[in-house]
Amino acid sequence: MRAVHAAGYAGTTPIQAQAIPPALDGRDVLGAAQTGTGKTAAFALPVLQHLASQPRARGERRRIRALVLSPTRELASQISDCVSEYGRDLNMRQLVLFGGVSQNNQVRELDLGIDILVATPGRLWDLLQQRLIDLSHVQILVLDEVDRMLDQGFWPTVRKIVSKVPSRRQTLAFSATMPKELDPLVAELLHQPVRVSVAKVSSTPTEIEQRVHFVNEPAQKRSLLANLLDRSQIDRAIVFTKTKHGANRVTKHLQDVGIRAEAIHGNKSQNARERALDGFRGGDVSVLVATDIAARGLDIEGVSHVFNYDLPMDPESYVHRIGRTARAGRSGVAISLCSHDEKPLLSRIEKLIGRRVPTSDGGHAPQREERKHEPSREERGHEGQRTRSQPRDERRSVQRDERRPAGREQNRPVVRNERRDEPRPRDEIRHVDSRGGNRQQASVSSAGDRPRKAFSR
Repeated sequence: MRAVHAAGYAGTTPIQAQAIPPALDGRDVLGAAQTGTGKTAAFALPVLQHLASQPRARGERRRIRALVLSPTRELASQISDCVSEYGRDLNMRQLVLFGGVSQNNQVRELDLGIDILVATPGRLWDLLQQRLIDLSHVQILVLDEVDRMLDQGFWPTVRKIVSKVPSRRQTLAFSATMPKELDPLVAELLHQPVRVSVAKVSSTPTEIEQRVHFVNEPAQKRSLLANLLDRSQIDRAIVFTKTKHGANRVTKHLQDVGIRAEAIHGNKSQNARERALDGFRGGDVSVLVATDIAARGLDIEGVSHVFNYDLPMDPESYVHRIGRTARAGRSGVAISLCSHDEKPLLSRIEKLIGRRVPTSDGGHAPQREERKHEPSREERGHEGQRTRSQPRDERRSVQRDERRPAGREQNRPVVRNERRDEPRPRDEIRHVDSRGGNRQQASVSSAGDRPRKAFSR
C-alpha cells in the first residue's frame, strides 16, 4: 500500500473497484473500460498480491508465475514500469521482453530467474521455440488490450503461447473495446469470467472535444495539418497515420515547416523509438507521428491534441487513438482529417461511438461536387444513327456536316453533270470499266446504301 500511495493513488477508479475483488478471489475477469481509467493497476495489483501471498521456499529457484502479454513494445515497457513501481517493496523480480533489440541480455536475465514476465507475443514465441523459456509454472495469465491480442493478426501466436501455459490458471483480460465478434475467442481462453464494464463499450470520454475537417483531396491534408498545429494552443500532440511510410512523409513535411516532430512505428529501432518518446515526454519534441499499433502503448501525460491524419480502417482503433488525450480526468481535443474517400470510415466510427463527430464549422459533411451533365449515348447519337427526337435524313445531313472539316468546301472539286450543266456533289463518282470501255456512273445517296447504276452514254 505504501508503494501505491507513493504512486499518487488516493483511491480506486471504477474499473479497479469492480475488477480487483473478483481477481483477488481467483476468478477469471474480462474488463472493458475507456483508456486512461487505470486498467493496468486493475490487474497488476491483484497479481502482486497473489504472488506475495505465496512466497518461495528458501533456496528455491525463481520461476515465471505470472505472464502478461501486450500487443506493443511501448505498452509492455509501461506495464513493466508500473509493476516495478507497485511492487518495489516486494521481493520479486520481473522482466520485459520485446523485439527490436538483441535477445542476449534478455536471455541472461531469464537465466537468473524471474517471477513476473511482461512480453510481446513475437519475441516470447521466438524464445519459446528456442526452448529458452519455461511457462509450465504460470499461475496467472494477463492479456492487456485483449481485442488486439485476439484479432486476426495476433491470435495464432497468442494461441500457441497459451498452449504452453497450464490449463489450470487464472486469466485476466482487459481492453478499451470488446467487439462481439471476439466472444468465441474469449470463451476459449477464460473460464466463466466475471464481466466488468464501467462505461459503454467503445465509447469515448466526454472530456474529449472531437472535430472533423473535410478536404477535397488527400494531398491537402499535410498543409492543413501544419496550419492546425501552428495556430492551435498545443502542448503535446500525437498524429496518427495509416502506414509507416506515411508517418515518415508527414514527419518530414512538419520538420520542413519548422515543427519539432518525430516518427514512431514498427520500422524504427527500439533505441530510436525510445529517443523519440523521451524527447516527446521531455518537451524537446512537440509532435509525435505514430501508426495505429503505437496507439495501444502510449501513456504520456499532458497530450493536449490528437490528430487522425488518416482515419483508421478499424473503427475501434479510433477509440484507442483519441484516448491518448484527456487522461486522468483532463480535457483534450481530437481532430480528424477526412477526405471524400474516407467518409464511409467516418460513418463506421460514428456508428460505433454512438454520436456524430462535429465538423470544424459546426455543420455536416460537405456534399460531393456534382459533375457537369454529359450527353448520353442516345443523346449524342452515332454515325449513321438518329436520336429519338431527330428524323433520320436530318440526322445524316448533320453528321456529314460535322465530319466535314472547316474550309474544305472552297477546295472541293466540282464535277459537271453532263446532262444538266449543274454542279454535282463529289459523292457521285465515276467508275471506269476495267476493259477500258464505256464509263458508268454510280451515285451514293448516303452511307450504307448500295450504289445504283446511272444511264450509260
